[in-house]
Amino acid sequence: MIRTNTALFGVALQLSALVLFVCMDTVFKLMTTHLPVAQLAWARFFFSSVTVWLFFWVTTGGRPPWRARAPVMQAARSLTLAGCTAFFASSLVFLPLADATAVNFAAPLLSVAAAALVLKEAVGPRRWLGVALGLLGVLLAVRPPFITGGAPAHPAYLLPLGSAILFAVYAILTRKLAGRDDPRTTILHTGMAATLAFSLALPFFWVWPSPLEWLALVSLGVIGGASHGLLVLAYARAPVSLLAPLSYTQLVWAGIAGWLVFDQLPDRWTLAGAAVIFAGGLLAVIPARNRRD
Repeated sequence: MIRTNTALFGVALQLSALVLFVCMDTVFKLMTTHLPVAQLAWARFFFSSVTVWLFFWVTTGGRPPWRARAPVMQAARSLTLAGCTAFFASSLVFLPLADATAVNFAAPLLSVAAAALVLKEAVGPRRWLGVALGLLGVLLAVRPPFITGGAPAHPAYLLPLGSAILFAVYAILTRKLAGRDDPRTTILHTGMAATLAFSLALPFFWVWPSPLEWLALVSLGVIGGASHGLLVLAYARAPVSLLAPLSYTQLVWAGIAGWLVFDQLPDRWTLAGAAVIFAGGLLAVIPARNRRD
């Protein structure tokens, strides 16, 4: 029998969520040429919330556990994810999927650092070295002129970096809520404040979708709800400093999706940055032999 309350099972949940993240990002990039980014973000949260609420309504006999002990923190977490999604989706208008994903991988590195500084999780010198190495990889992926000798990078590279900062905050809030609210409650609240925020602005950017575009909008919500639901369950079972570096596997799936769907192969700087980021991730994710690691 599989034990579902272990850190190892949390790792499996995290890896599954990452595959779904790439699927969602692929749909986002496909749809940015048809609909405004803000409308896509609204659909991602609205249909995600509907999906999650229907699921818990059915599985709990009409009594979803929506009452939160920390409602303000739940709202802050939801709005942080809204900003994270808006930044990253906007970057996909200008950048290849693999490039945006590579820069966005400052998020797990920042999450490890924040876990040490805010949550007081044990992060030894080896993991700090992994964080530093990973940030060097992000720098390579951004292609600064003093390294590449070429023209300055597109300003859009700042968008996935901003997304990474917000996602690190989101990860910390998720972990803190794991000790206060039922994971199901956190899943229910993930899209609530974000949906409200985007809905208030909806009249200013609405474009009526075609039937096929409606299908894409609904899929954004379903995939988004499932992926972040798995993420919440993962953080309820394992520490941030262990789970965050596993996000590097998403680089592989993003590269494959960019090639198969958009015919965009990563260039040498993206590949070099991804390789260094991956090396840093390995240093951070290998289980510590003692507290000093």
